[in-house]
Amino acid sequence: MKKLQKEDIKQEVFDLYDDYAHNKLQRREFVEKLSAYAVGGITVTSLLSFMMPNYKNTFLVASDNPRLNSDYITYSSPKGGGEIKGLLSMPRAIESKLPGLVVVHENRGLNPYIEDTARRAALDGFITLAPDALSPLGGYPGNDDDGRAMQRKRDRNEMLQDFIAAFEYLKAHEGCSGKIGVVGFCFGGWISNMMAVKVPDLSAAVPFYGGQPTENIDQINAPLMLQFAGLDERVNGGWPAFEEALKKHGKDYIAYTYPDVNHGFHNTSTPRYDKDAAELAWKRTMDFFKENLI
Repeated sequence: MKKLQKEDIKQEVFDLYDDYAHNKLQRREFVEKLSAYAVGGITVTSLLSFMMPNYKNTFLVASDNPRLNSDYITYSSPKGGGEIKGLLSMPRAIESKLPGLVVVHENRGLNPYIEDTARRAALDGFITLAPDALSPLGGYPGNDDDGRAMQRKRDRNEMLQDFIAAFEYLKAHEGCSGKIGVVGFCFGGWISNMMAVKVPDLSAAVPFYGGQPTENIDQINAPLMLQFAGLDERVNGGWPAFEEALKKHGKDYIAYTYPDVNHGFHNTSTPRYDKDAAELAWKRTMDFFKENLI
């Protein structure tokens, strides 16, 4: 049987996966709808396997990278979920205080891709904290399907408080300069936008394909870099109104849309990943943080 390649997959399959990943389709419905695309030697089983996250061979930074100190910590989130676990990473060789970054996961808890992203940012000279909003429910369960189901049990505004508490943790960290940004993906993109609204002394925010705030946009102080996927109609539909509000209130922002890529294009673990767009978006992100936090 021919090994599937990204080029073999119709865009409608990616759209179905997006609906599934964002709880618009149950797994059974997703599998049923995939059957329409199981043609020409492609089976439903092979399609399903191809679309699911693969964390085995997709890390960009090893968990035991010798240049990093990276370990789990627990911090207090009294307005959110109570005690929150997170991955704290920083360069092993530190000559002076470093800026901080809160790295916010998608709608499925602190999975290996987000941990990898947090380590990657730490190698660029930041102290990063990647919280797990599933901590009050026992933490990321080891697979994204169960993680999504668990995250639906939590109130998203309480989870927002967990990430604001992570900001406060970094602010008080002895190795942190006090300048702190946030980067988040999908649900984490919404968190990043909302932290820009809610945290007056946030120094910068980079939401990747995140839902947009609709209120109190005048309260944003942090410069924003917004990253969008060209094929992501669901998220992109809210951008014109948000941009209009940012312009109205004279906010500092820059937005990039990457053509012909899907929501989740930065996530190395699924076939939605687009290497060229992901690397460009990440370089822009790191340059933006260095400009605003250092």
